[in-house]
Amino acid sequence: MTDAQETAADTSLRTTGGAPPDDVAPAPIPLLEPREGIPPVVATDDALAGVVAAFAAGTGPVAVDAERASGYRYGQRAYLVQLRREGAGSALIDPVGCPDLSSLGEALTGTEWILHAATQDLPCLRDIGMVPTSLFDTELAGRLAGFPRVGLGAIVENLLGYALEKGHSAVDWSTRPLPDPWLRYAALDVELLVDLRDALEAELERQGKLEWALEEFDAIASAPPAPPRKDPWRRTSGMHKVRRRRQIAVVRELWTARDQVAQRRDISPGKVLGDAAIIEAALAMPANVHALTALPGFGHRMGRRQLEQWQAAVDRARALPENELPQPGQQPAGPPPPRAWADKDPAAAARLSAARTAVSGLAEELHMPQENLITPDTVRRVCWEPPKALTPGAVETALAGYGARRWQIEQVGPLLLRALDTGA
Repeated sequence: MTDAQETAADTSLRTTGGAPPDDVAPAPIPLLEPREGIPPVVATDDALAGVVAAFAAGTGPVAVDAERASGYRYGQRAYLVQLRREGAGSALIDPVGCPDLSSLGEALTGTEWILHAATQDLPCLRDIGMVPTSLFDTELAGRLAGFPRVGLGAIVENLLGYALEKGHSAVDWSTRPLPDPWLRYAALDVELLVDLRDALEAELERQGKLEWALEEFDAIASAPPAPPRKDPWRRTSGMHKVRRRRQIAVVRELWTARDQVAQRRDISPGKVLGDAAIIEAALAMPANVHALTALPGFGHRMGRRQLEQWQAAVDRARALPENELPQPGQQPAGPPPPRAWADKDPAAAARLSAARTAVSGLAEELHMPQENLITPDTVRRVCWEPPKALTPGAVETALAGYGARRWQIEQVGPLLLRALDTGA
């Protein structure tokens, strides 16, 4: 789960009840404890073997979650993995002590995994050998079912009648030993995922959307790992302020130096040097350490050695020959920003306007976010470069080429065909 989702979904649970009469004091709402108590943290190969055997012998789907140390450590590795399955109970596994969970992943082959916001946790689970063959994403299911709030806390309260208290979502999960309140939180994080999955499946079935959801889940489970980002330093916050190529080179050099330090020290890059400081240095182009120290983010708390390494990065950018300087913001592949369409291609702008109106209306009718009905990028691409032959088959082929699922093509294809005719 993302930090925001976990903040909305602390897994300390309490029952909710109706309002008491005016003359009766409201009864305290009891906290729901883990059904079997807090399980011990599994951190040895022998203990892991016991968990593998228990979960292999369990029945039904398995609830899975992972806790990371975003904002504290370098990268997005898992620092705790939680599971629950009928017949096996709950388990808390420490990936620091047990860095290879491939035996557990293999034991669960063919079992449906239940995750909330699966795409957030799957990368770190994959890194430790856990890859589902099928899954059910409770957050995505909630979106397709039309719930306005799909954080775990909100959707559990809506469907199961439990409220989730906020607590330990943003803590440093690399801490060892993990405090008992954190472990209780973690154990409860998977406590009701199976129940939530069943309730969402029933709701999707009622709305006639279950097959759509299953297609989405299959697409997530079968998706390959995301390729590394090209030029990740370009995502530095505030990059839009940096215009000149040599200043852009300063951003690149400082970002790279920071990343190397963060990786070596296993600490979040933002704790090494803030994005705002990188941008300030790029704009000011300080000539020496004294000038660098005067900039925001490079104050008196920073040691001389640190300041010298940042100044060295600035100096490297200063010394680069012109032909090695990075180009300004590289234009991403695909159509230009929609605001430019009216000037560049009025017919395409008319197609896009018609398509957006049609998709928005259908999404409202189906009670789901537009981006889950069809991605805005797909709509833009099809409208910018429509098929040469405006036929149902050609539009369907174009949508499939951009990754649209069968159910999305069936729902949106006819609308886009009419919209493409608008600018023909």
